[in-house]
Amino acid sequence: MKIAFFDTKEYDRQAFEPYDGKDGLHFHFYETKLNEDTADLAKGADAVCVFVNDDLNAAVIDRLCALGIGLIALRCAGYNNVDLSAARNRIRIVRVPAYSPYAVAEHAMAMLLCSIRRIHKAYIRTKDFNFSLTGLTGFDLHGKTVGVIGTGKIGRVFIDLCKGFGMKILAYDKYPARIDGVSYTDLDRLFRESDILSLHCPLTAETVHLIGKNSIAKMKKGVVIINTSRGALIDSEDLLAGIKDRRIGAACLDVYEEESDLFFEDFSGHIVNDDILARLITMPNVIVTSHQAFLTREALSAIAAVTVKNLLSYAKKEALENEVCSPDRPQDA
Repeated sequence: MKIAFFDTKEYDRQAFEPYDGKDGLHFHFYETKLNEDTADLAKGADAVCVFVNDDLNAAVIDRLCALGIGLIALRCAGYNNVDLSAARNRIRIVRVPAYSPYAVAEHAMAMLLCSIRRIHKAYIRTKDFNFSLTGLTGFDLHGKTVGVIGTGKIGRVFIDLCKGFGMKILAYDKYPARIDGVSYTDLDRLFRESDILSLHCPLTAETVHLIGKNSIAKMKKGVVIINTSRGALIDSEDLLAGIKDRRIGAACLDVYEEESDLFFEDFSGHIVNDDILARLITMPNVIVTSHQAFLTREALSAIAAVTVKNLLSYAKKEALENEVCSPDRPQDA
């Protein structure tokens, strides 16, 4: 079985190469992302393996089907980049529903702590032997209210971390779970009462621009917003306006609405044409990481192991445990 890997980085190769050539699996790694212009690279393969910013629109699905590709193996949990209606009954799709919820939740907490304690600023100052504390005053997490939108595996781990800091926890989820110490509520109350807001929900038609002008107007002045899920959960222009209006106190973004042509690549020697992202990055109360939250050794190992299991199940014509069948109830993004 031949598998064409798209959007492959060195850390992907290191995780997957131990499986190459074993159990009949043969990998072909491509650095380019999968899109309409690159789909023909999959010619001769039985399956493609893709990541979050590969574009599997209807035209790409059509081309993959014409090439005889029978399986799309997502090495991630979310599948908002796949046109499910175009793929249904034509090509099978599997994913990695959980790899390390700890990796993503811990990154969210790391960004929060970095932001509110001004660690990123202190690091730059002390590099220049500037040991002044002026402008570095933060605030305690203890006793603050955190609003968690999405209480799947990642959201629940983040909640556990917040409990350790002695925070009051409000939560919203379309499918509430029973979690000790957590008060489920509606979005209006969550926006109104939260000092910190963390997004851990998938990107669906219902959640696109969940954070926008209307919801920001309901939030506490000075709220800290964290997004380690999907960029389009936040309307970037409205976020920028909220920061400029001083309603949003800080933003910690591991994802961005228009990240697909930017994140995972080095543009340090180029002029970036995305004015919204450029302006966000210049804000002193904004921290941006480039979709890094998943990137731990444990997560990469788990992603590779589950993806290989998915591929072998398909090759052996076994039931696909992690098949994406319906968008009706997606899990963690």
